[in-house]
Parts: sequence; C-alpha cells; structure tokens
Amino acid sequence: MMALAARKTGNRTEKVDLRISPAAKAKLQAAAASAQRSMSDFVLESALSRAEETLADRRIFGLEDDKWAEFQRALDAPARPLTRLRTLLEEPGFFDLDPVL
Repeated sequence: MMALAARKTGNRTEKVDLRISPAAKAKLQAAAASAQRSMSDFVLESALSRAEETLADRRIFGLEDDKWAEFQRALDAPARPLTRLRTLLEEPGFFDLDPVL
C-alpha cells in the first residue's frame, strides 16, 4: 500500500544521499530482499511511513472522555474580553503616526 502512495506522490526527480555503515546497508538490503522490493523502494516506503507517523503525532491527539468534554466546553464558551489586547489594537501604530518632515 505504501508503495502505491510513494508512487502517487509524483515523479521521482529529487535525490537524497545517505552515508551509512556497511552493517546498516546489509540490514536494509536483507529487509528489502525479504519484502521483494528494491532497496530504494524499501527505504523510501519506510521513510515515508515513519514521516507519516511523526506528522500524525503533531496533528492528531487523543483525550479521555472527561477531558474531551472539557475541551468541547472550552471551545463552545463565549470569548472572554481581552481588554489589554483590545487597547493594544486600538492605539495608533508606528505607521499610523504622521511623519515629521
């Protein structure tokens, strides 16, 4: 499945170079062979899979039911007045002042 995802991302026009130990290369070659993939495909699919996991950790989070309800209440609550922010936004900014010529 990941092989298809890797191929659907567009033409492979970019190159990534890695320096690895002979032992790491041998392990990758053995794993690629056991998966009946080229080493390039195996490394790409593995790296993309790991990238998806890493990015998912930043986009998706889980909450217990009580925490989810608390989160929903906070989202649904009316906005509280932020008087200091309002004051800051209403005062003239640097570029609002007339230049002295």
